[in-house]
Amino acid sequence: MMAKVHPLVLLLVISLCVLIEINKFLISPTMAKPTTFLQDFHITWSEAHIKQLNKGTAIQLLLDQSSGCGFASKNKYMYGRVSMKIKLIPGDSAGTVTAFYMNSDTNGSRDELDFEFLGNRSGQPYTVQTNVFANGKGDREQRVNLWFDPSSQFHTFDSVEPPSHCYCLDQLRYKNCVGCLCGMINPLPWSKGKRFYVDEVPIRVYKNNEAKRVPYPKSQPMGIYSTLWEADNWATRGGLEKIDWSKAPFYAYYKDFDIEGCTAGHDGRAAGCSANNSSNWWEAPSYQQLNPIQARNYRWVRLNHMVYDYCTDKSRNPVAPPECLAGI
Repeated sequence: MMAKVHPLVLLLVISLCVLIEINKFLISPTMAKPTTFLQDFHITWSEAHIKQLNKGTAIQLLLDQSSGCGFASKNKYMYGRVSMKIKLIPGDSAGTVTAFYMNSDTNGSRDELDFEFLGNRSGQPYTVQTNVFANGKGDREQRVNLWFDPSSQFHTFDSVEPPSHCYCLDQLRYKNCVGCLCGMINPLPWSKGKRFYVDEVPIRVYKNNEAKRVPYPKSQPMGIYSTLWEADNWATRGGLEKIDWSKAPFYAYYKDFDIEGCTAGHDGRAAGCSANNSSNWWEAPSYQQLNPIQARNYRWVRLNHMVYDYCTDKSRNPVAPPECLAGI
């Protein structure tokens, strides 16, 4: 005969089970906590222009007439997640570019996923330019004007790299966008393509159209890079607006560096990281597509904030590239 269990006891047992499962998730080795800058990154360009702050948990990048600066991850990654908080140059930032991107460093056959913040005159919006390189070919620029001021406070730039997935910003954890800020791996059969996010709002979806013979970045591990540099020959209004050096030096700030991913070895493989490992949180079904709210936000961005799309630039592409016809 089964003994009766008091409802309060049953509730307590259920609560403990839930807490245990949550704790298992929180202490998972893939859910790393933010580290110091030098744990995962090294300076690649102009060490004197990068200053560590708050015991190495934050850095300041500087651009003046003598030089810009840059840094890169110590490792390359096949997939996972990387995030950091960035505060961009305030005021008159015309002619400057703050870039956050991934690159396979394979010269003519490189894969690259770019997120470039293009400065502007005071009072004008910051523009985000995204670009996709696959097997050495790029020229797939799209530009969106941000609907907030990214220089007034830190914003989290967060990219998740499930197998063959994502480029994004602010706490993104969605599947089926090819890696950015975290390397990549061969796409799964249901792969929908690569996605770019700002504050959890998708601003671009780049689909896998290999069936139409369009190159797609999918198999080369990538390093994480960031630079602050002068590009007034093209960055602001096509080069019409030049840097006002009287406003220099220009500063951008980074903090809360966090990489959770599969590190690639010298052979380009990530030991112990399986694309079909159910223990990887990025394999969950909920990360496979945009939810209805994200889909609505995506349409809102495209209708109200997109200012350039290579797909519709007839002067560059009299005939739209095949990936555009497939519904980019």
